[in-house]
Amino acid sequence: MSELENTNEASIQSLLKNGGVYFNVKGDRPEIIFKSIISKLNFPEDFDTNKLYEELCHREELMSTAVGNGIAIPHPRYPLLTNDADQKLIVCFLDKPVMMNPPDMRPVYVFFILLTSNTKTHLKMLSQLAFLFQKPEFRHLLEQKPSEEELLKEITQSLKVEA
Repeated sequence: MSELENTNEASIQSLLKNGGVYFNVKGDRPEIIFKSIISKLNFPEDFDTNKLYEELCHREELMSTAVGNGIAIPHPRYPLLTNDADQKLIVCFLDKPVMMNPPDMRPVYVFFILLTSNTKTHLKMLSQLAFLFQKPEFRHLLEQKPSEEELLKEITQSLKVEA
């Protein structure tokens, strides 16, 4: 039983544990990076990874998911997962930064790919990510390409301060 099944409400930490942290992800365009990372992830047997790929690309075409400071939050426009236990936050540190029309024109070096099963969780995770990205110490940690354990520790510490 996953951590998500043990709780009534998903946390950013549980989604990260389900998704994982990947390093040196190759690709010079978001669509190549999406294809690369999707191939590495575990999904339910009936999940359509082609649909996920199309939705991530389509979302990026509509408007860049780059939020500044070298960070992007690629996500489908609506939840594609049906089970709360399958929700994921995938952190991808890129091999080489890519330009994604960010507000500060800084190339993106890290993706936080958010995959949820409902709008409430989706919005909560986006809000928490936005809070974390405002913190200079969190952004500095990201630049060091931390391990999953280091990232989880900083997230937990930063969100405790908020509460």
